[in-house]
Amino acid sequence: MSPNLTQRILWALVLGGLAGVLLQSFQHTWIKDWLVDGVLLVIGKWFVALLMLMVVPLVFVSLVKGVAQLGASQQLGRLSSLTLMMYMLTTVIAIVTGLALANWLQPGAGLSLVATDVVATSPPNFVELLIAIVPSNPIAAMSQGNMLQVIVFAILFGLALSAISQQEVTMPLLTVFDALEAVLIRMVGLVMWLAPVGVFALMARSMASQGLDLLAPLLVYFFTVVLALLVHASLTYAALFRLFTGLSPWHVYRRLKEVLTVSFSTSSSAATLPVTLATTDRLGVSRQVSSFSIPLGATINMDGTAIMQGVATVFVANAYGLSLSMEDYVLVILTATLASIGTAAVPGAGLIMLTMVFMQVGLPVEGIALILGVDRLLDMMRTSVNVTGDIVVSTLVAKQLEMLDEQMFTESAQHHDVEIGHK
Repeated sequence: MSPNLTQRILWALVLGGLAGVLLQSFQHTWIKDWLVDGVLLVIGKWFVALLMLMVVPLVFVSLVKGVAQLGASQQLGRLSSLTLMMYMLTTVIAIVTGLALANWLQPGAGLSLVATDVVATSPPNFVELLIAIVPSNPIAAMSQGNMLQVIVFAILFGLALSAISQQEVTMPLLTVFDALEAVLIRMVGLVMWLAPVGVFALMARSMASQGLDLLAPLLVYFFTVVLALLVHASLTYAALFRLFTGLSPWHVYRRLKEVLTVSFSTSSSAATLPVTLATTDRLGVSRQVSSFSIPLGATINMDGTAIMQGVATVFVANAYGLSLSMEDYVLVILTATLASIGTAAVPGAGLIMLTMVFMQVGLPVEGIALILGVDRLLDMMRTSVNVTGDIVVSTLVAKQLEMLDEQMFTESAQHHDVEIGHK
């Protein structure tokens, strides 16, 4: 999201909240029937529907592309498998961290919002969940929004595409997927351009029903995400790096100032790629490793987004008084982890993936409007966490494959200390 769009969403959030409080003070029936449950409800529903419209095609196209490119890199052997394993491991830890902290701090508890787009269903048992992952009809899975089945079909499609050796067959198809992804990302941009209107309507309607009671839970949500991001970036990455390399993780952290500045300001792992690669070069990571692991990380390593999805799931469930079963938590972990492969490395894409997670566990998608106002700042933070993870994993993999210049790795940190001492 551009700064101007961010400002418009923030203003829409504030003005929608003020309008909702003002509407709450009026007791006229026509205001509630015509404005709150009429105009505002319709606009809010349109915005939510536009968000949901993007989910299936964007996930399918992005996943097919990502898996096809990964499969085509199988000649890299141990490098590709080790890199993929580490990215998936950190993402699982990230989503579990987010869910654990959210269940401890309970953001959204005490609210009593009424969901208008969810039909209560009994959760399947674990065996049924495992059986239901594999689709028997991918078209039906897409039409019903069964995202785990869509993800499985997309992965199989991408693997089959990468296994075809005739480039005259695969290249035109990959070109089509490239074009489709570009169009879909453009559509996401158009929908986000309309986000201030949707946020205003949804926030005004929520505040008209809940009043100022909504603000405190929203702040708890914000600080829960921030805490989870800090824990993951400072403790999880450091522990994994020390465990797998035996080297000090602080040598890596000392070199992150420039790349974190760029990632924080752009909210895009893709836009930060050149700086990320330059940082791994200064750390002594072989280009043979970083030229594969960094672009792959920008595509599939979305730890910050996974954390946000876990906390947001608990927040919205609490806000609407819905309980999550253990099967639901397993679904969140599976869906958020697999969805990280299909999350585009552009600002705001995490919200589309969050829509998918909500649909998978039966939460009201309209609940996303509650967090949109604070999501820009969180998006900047989680992108910084994503990029940090890319660099840590790349350095870790380089060490494992004996492609890390340890003298350069140590000297880069010492040189950085000297630079700080001169300032």
